Amino acid sequence: MTFRAPMIAAAALAGLVLGLPAATPAPAAEKTGSLPVAGQPADSLPQASDIRVGGDEKQTRVVVDISAKIDLVPFTLADPYRVVIDLPQISFRLPPKAGEQGRGLVKAFRYGLIMQGGSRIVLDLKSPARIEKAFAIDAADGLPARLVLDLVPTDRASFLRTIAQENRGANRAAHAANAKAPAEPLAKAPADPRPLVVLDPGHGGIDNGTKAASGEMEKDLVLQFAQLLRSRLEKSGKYRIALTRSDDSFIPLADRVHYARSQGASLLVSIHCDAVPKGEGIAEGATVYTLSENASDAEAARLAEAENRADAIAGVDLTAEPDDVAGILVDLAQRETKAYSNQFARTLVGELKTTAKLHKHPMKSAGFKVLKAPDVPSVLVELGYMSTKDDLKQLTSAAWQGKTAGAVAQAIETFFAPRLAGTGPKGN
Repeated sequence: MTFRAPMIAAAALAGLVLGLPAATPAPAAEKTGSLPVAGQPADSLPQASDIRVGGDEKQTRVVVDISAKIDLVPFTLADPYRVVIDLPQISFRLPPKAGEQGRGLVKAFRYGLIMQGGSRIVLDLKSPARIEKAFAIDAADGLPARLVLDLVPTDRASFLRTIAQENRGANRAAHAANAKAPAEPLAKAPADPRPLVVLDPGHGGIDNGTKAASGEMEKDLVLQFAQLLRSRLEKSGKYRIALTRSDDSFIPLADRVHYARSQGASLLVSIHCDAVPKGEGIAEGATVYTLSENASDAEAARLAEAENRADAIAGVDLTAEPDDVAGILVDLAQRETKAYSNQFARTLVGELKTTAKLHKHPMKSAGFKVLKAPDVPSVLVELGYMSTKDDLKQLTSAAWQGKTAGAVAQAIETFFAPRLAGTGPKGN
């Protein structure tokens, strides 16, 4: 008998809502600056040593210096205007602030791992542009191999028409097949009756999340914390634990939710760090969020909007995202799930206040996409503000991480205790 928190979801939603193929987890990969393909040493990956943007708004050229000639697959996305360059997996060895400023038609750019075996560069455009040329050059005359992309201006109608006409079905299907598989297999076989807790380290790969002025990145801190929390929970032997990512991989938001649902998760804890935009004041402390279409305050709405942009940041085309929540049965399940989510959120805040500094309003709600599983109790934890000096000092402290992971583990223990004792509802 597998434990499930919401009673309605296990039966009523099985056929009507979960008509999706189960996600098959891919094996975890070794952690490096850019993850190696299975069995391939990181040093053997092609290395990008520089990205240059030149020209003006009449013609802009992007050049990537790379240690070996590789293939590139460019395409465009709208709203916002972007050019995406898909590559085999490479190691980016670029200056720390590379991409923060562009030139010509390119406003800025991002780069990183998009899935196991694949890397991506995303160019944010100032206005609609057309890909005039895209090619690779072998190393020659003392110069490294290069990737070259030429952009010229176009109008919005032509930009959208190009997107509609692009035949990239095989390429996008390959990406979807790989992106549907989060980075970590379950610790135990599915028949294991213990509740499954899914830990969701936010961001990853090309999506860095927020970044401290001193260079620390949210994606690294939350992964480190999730791995520490996993170790704490596994020591109790009471739960199965899975991570949506166990390395520097990008996982689309919908796939994180789909993974938790398809594996029969009993709880999803999404882990993040916040930051206040420059010039908008100072905030500090941890906050626990639950799902609500009506944000509890303006700050919650701002954060949810920022977190929900993760897929757009990574250059994911959301127009094909499946809608797997519909109908009255889902509404009923969501009501029950919401009650469990709120219960866990209150328990978590109670435990965190013993070890961590809390935000002045530590419980909030907003429309986070990653919390929208109708049948899995879910919360999103903002551990602190990377834009605040004292919070950042704690977030990067091993002692603080250990104490706070212990508090979260205790909250999970308290949440499941009556159910594990047989007094709470069980699924089938």
